[in-house]
Amino acid sequence: MSVTIRLTRGGGKKVPFYRVVAADRRSPRDGRFIEQLGVYDPLRTPPEVRIDSERLQHWLSVGAVPSQTVGELISGLKRAAPPVSAK
Repeated sequence: MSVTIRLTRGGGKKVPFYRVVAADRRSPRDGRFIEQLGVYDPLRTPPEVRIDSERLQHWLSVGAVPSQTVGELISGLKRAAPPVSAK
């Protein structure tokens, strides 16, 4: 089973809301998924992105591949994260 990390669409017409999920790559976009990892709301200012980083790292470590859009969201989170100070 090949797992991909991708978005599923929710919300109404012209009011999109997305969930970041781990799903079998053969499942339809809004179909069955294995686990919900976070949310993405593009209508907020600035756009809201919340992803459970522990579960995301777990799925990436077992071979899940993020979609192009999710990859861009992840890289945006890494850039926006505050630097960790070492003591």
